[in-house]
Formats: sequence, structure tokens, C-alpha cells
Amino acid sequence: MALVALWVGINKDDLLATFVPIAVYWMCCGVYMVFEKLQLHENYRLHSKEEEEANNTISKRSVLKGVLLQHVIQIFISILVLTRQPSLQVIFLQFFVAMVAMDTWQYFAHRMMHASRFLYKHVHSKHHALVAPYAFGAHYSHPAEGLIIDTGSAIFAFFVSGMTPRTCMFFLSFATVKAIDDHSSLRLPGNLFHCFFHHNGAFHDVHHQPYGFKYNFSNPFFVSWDKLMGTYMSYTVQKRHNGRGLIVKPINKKMSQ
Repeated sequence: MALVALWVGINKDDLLATFVPIAVYWMCCGVYMVFEKLQLHENYRLHSKEEEEANNTISKRSVLKGVLLQHVIQIFISILVLTRQPSLQVIFLQFFVAMVAMDTWQYFAHRMMHASRFLYKHVHSKHHALVAPYAFGAHYSHPAEGLIIDTGSAIFAFFVSGMTPRTCMFFLSFATVKAIDDHSSLRLPGNLFHCFFHHNGAFHDVHHQPYGFKYNFSNPFFVSWDKLMGTYMSYTVQKRHNGRGLIVKPINKKMSQ
């Protein structure tokens, strides 16, 4: 009866805002996995298959379990938090406010994870086991990190922007696809994310490398906080010497510090 009451008390928009971003996550990951299976993207990889297998310290099976756990927690928290909101108003403005709010939360929470040895060792290092990231590993993290950074930033953006559950559904789906692309290690031609956002897979790849741990904390839209706080590391994307794929190289002099 309690479950029935909970289901009846949640309107359709609340349910969509809860489940659609997760469905989008797996559908989008499926597209990238098809690319991988068909081997159509070898010339656009930031990491070779060999590097992915050698550098990542966690198996794909463990990553899959971790992401599924993260999504179960996300569903539970979302159902508790989402409530009915007024009708849609100034959606584009709400989107922008939500993007700034999410970026602000994630930058400082993410930087805190690196500044604290305890949090990095016991929490954030799980995500950094992926030195050569791939699409469905975007949400692979310690449950505490998922709650603090991912779910926390989504709730913060939701309330700060004043968006409705329906707008929240579209916003979180958009943010989800963006995060997947940032972790896909693919730099496909014509990618609109790379046209409109300086924050992209190459920018985030710098942070996943040992030399970039103290830089490029921004997620998932803009790089403004890194530039304001002096943690931005510039980079260049070049073709590999063997002609297969791409490689990200830092060009920030702070790299040597």
C-alpha cells in the first residue's frame, strides 16, 4: 500500500524527470558501444584500445555494477526530492541558470575531492581508475561521490533555476548526454558539443591524466571557474605518429610544477 501511495503521489512529469535521464544515459552509451564494436572510430580515439586495457585499474564489469548502483541511488533521491512546480516559464533562462548552478556546485565539490587526501583516496579515486575513459563510465564513481557531486548538483540546479519537473527532465537528459560525450574519448567531426562548449572530452581528458589532477576541475558545461580560480590547463589535440587516432597534449607551463 505504501508503494501504491507513493506511485499515485508522483505525477507523470516527476517520473519522467527521474527515469528519462537514466534511459538516455544507456541509450547514448549504446550508440558509442556500437561505434566501438564496428571499429568505425579508430582514427578519432584519444586512447588506443591497448591503452584503455593497460591503464584502467578497474574492469568494465565492475564499472557497470558501480554505475547501476549509482542510478538506483539517483532514482531513490529523485523520487524523494521532485515535487510539482508551476507551469513552464522562461525555459531558456532556466536552462542557463541551471547550467551555471550545476557547474558551480560541481567545480567546488570536485576540487574538494582532490584537495582532501581522505576524500580522494577513499571516494574520488574510484572514478580516476579510468585513466582512458569510455562512454558508460561517465557515471562510474563511489556512491558518496555520486550523491555529493552528481545528485547534489542536479538538486541544486533544480531549485536555483526554479524549473518545473518537465524542464528538469530535459535539462538532466542534456547534461547526461554531455557527460557521456566528455568521457567517451572520442572527438568525432561535426560534434555540436565541441562547437558550443570549450569544455569537451579533450579538456576533461587532461584532468583524467596524472599530470592534470590539479587542473580542469570544471564540469560539465563551462570552463569559467577553472579560469577564474587559476586551475585551467590548456591543451592541444594532435594526430598520433602512427596515424591512428588522436592524442591530447598539455601546453600549460604549470604542468611541470
